[in-house]
Amino acid sequence: MKYTHHYDSPLGGITLASDGEALTGLWFDGQKYFGAGLSDEHEQRQLPVFEQADRWLALYFSGQEPDFTPTLAMKTTPFRKSVWEILLTIPYGKTMTYKEIAGIIAEQKGLPHMSAQAVGGAVGHNAISLIIPCHRVVGTDGSLTGYAGGIAVKEKLLILEKAVKTKRVAV
Repeated sequence: MKYTHHYDSPLGGITLASDGEALTGLWFDGQKYFGAGLSDEHEQRQLPVFEQADRWLALYFSGQEPDFTPTLAMKTTPFRKSVWEILLTIPYGKTMTYKEIAGIIAEQKGLPHMSAQAVGGAVGHNAISLIIPCHRVVGTDGSLTGYAGGIAVKEKLLILEKAVKTKRVAV
């Protein structure tokens, strides 16, 4: 059984999902890939992991860096999981490029190179937005490219974290 919970953020509604123990999803309502992996059979319920996530989100949206991470269950392919684990290492208020992540993955796998586009696909399918900070990934030139929640939301998140001060949207 899957469980869901709703959170009202300053940037719009957020739907969270859990397997009962860990967070399995966090999406801005209506974002691309919304509810990916969420079974048709789920019910709204208040769970300890949702209480943790609510506390994390309240801190985050108040402009503070949360000092804990709710329990996460990354239910995805091994490649995507390796990318998402790198996303978890990007510090609050900092960014990393798709190319940098591709370099890390290539090194981990002993490959001469890795496709930044493949990394982009894995980043875009991140099922636990914000907490696994896919919004901190930018283009090589620093431009704000691709975000399932929308570029305007990505920009607001990075401004909240003071990672960017001005608009840097890719054309």
